[in-house]
Amino acid sequence: MFKPPGLAEAALKGVCPRCGAKSLFHGPVAFAPECPACGLDFSAFNVGDGPAAFLILIVGALITGLAIALELAAEPAFWVHLLLWPVVTLAAVLGSLRLAKAALLAIEYRNGAREGRIGDA
Repeated sequence: MFKPPGLAEAALKGVCPRCGAKSLFHGPVAFAPECPACGLDFSAFNVGDGPAAFLILIVGALITGLAIALELAAEPAFWVHLLLWPVVTLAAVLGSLRLAKAALLAIEYRNGAREGRIGDA
């Protein structure tokens, strides 16, 4: 019997939460319109800006802490900070945004989350 992928597998591998096909993304952080294997419509899920908002806070705090620690420990030239931290920030955001978006879509699928409705409309 087929078992759908778990949350960690869906997030880490970018797989469809229904069938497990590696088809969730068609770009670095852009969802594919649907799964070519099972036909699950990914556009029906509203991941929104939740992952990005949390990552701004989390990655921003981590990068700021690391920049302060480097400054206090090694006192590098200012240009080192200008070259280092934008690259590290971009890599951290893109890597974690993909994981966060995939995890949120998998959670929405697992819980049957849909847009809010009032009454039968």
